[in-house]
Amino acid sequence: MLGRSQSIPWGQRILLYAFLMIVGAVMAYPFFFMVTTSLKDNQSTFANILAPFGPSLEWANYQAVLSTINMGRYMLNTAFITICVVLGQIFTSVMGGFAFARIKFPGRDALFRAYLGTIMIPFMVVLIPTYKLMLLFNWVDRYESLIIPWLFTAYGTFLMRQFFRNIPNELEEAAVIDGANRFTILWRIFVPLSMPAIATQATISFLYAWNSFIWPLVVIHNKEMYVVTQGLADLQGGYHANVPYIMAGATLAILPTVLVYILAQRYFVEGIATTGLK
Repeated sequence: MLGRSQSIPWGQRILLYAFLMIVGAVMAYPFFFMVTTSLKDNQSTFANILAPFGPSLEWANYQAVLSTINMGRYMLNTAFITICVVLGQIFTSVMGGFAFARIKFPGRDALFRAYLGTIMIPFMVVLIPTYKLMLLFNWVDRYESLIIPWLFTAYGTFLMRQFFRNIPNELEEAAVIDGANRFTILWRIFVPLSMPAIATQATISFLYAWNSFIWPLVVIHNKEMYVVTQGLADLQGGYHANVPYIMAGATLAILPTVLVYILAQRYFVEGIATTGLK
């Protein structure tokens, strides 16, 4: 890769870098606009909406969104739900991926294909049956309805299975000779070697759980139980004429996902590359 980039003439490299900088600036501008608008007052926003800043930085917008509009409570609810979903999906994906990759049992491949096929089922198809289950269990307006149905993921199981299949058999055989059982092999050998894949799964699960909107909208009616996406919708409906408030809420909602992706980016790319996904 390095030799290939050095062989490109310097003139073409300059044009390439300039093009990439322009593309990057175009993609980053909406986020820049969102943050800067959140720090303006409403009057200066409508006076010149393209101006990067107003007469002063209005940090009070964030204070109002967090306290008055209760976005802080919504973010805490979402953080708790997201952490539970991420940890649950990692646990079930590691266990399922190990079973499908390393344990031979009758019907293993057929069962895996059937489980993987559930990815093709649209969420709207299972929305009503799942909601009826929540009513049966009396889980409406409770954390259980936002956590337990999403503890299992076919994509995560597939991701971990692909990674576990690439681990040499010699490591497992050596552990068996030393007297290790399957759980010891999994948690002492496979899991430490699979941190890139686990980080990838954690990132994907975090983004999905944090940004979930349709399902919380269906099963959560009590405002004290709202998640951040419901809070944003409520904010837009109640303060549609106050653009800085809406942008401040959007900034608070998107900030955790950006930080998680930045911190896990190296593991995310490595995990995708080492599992053979295209």
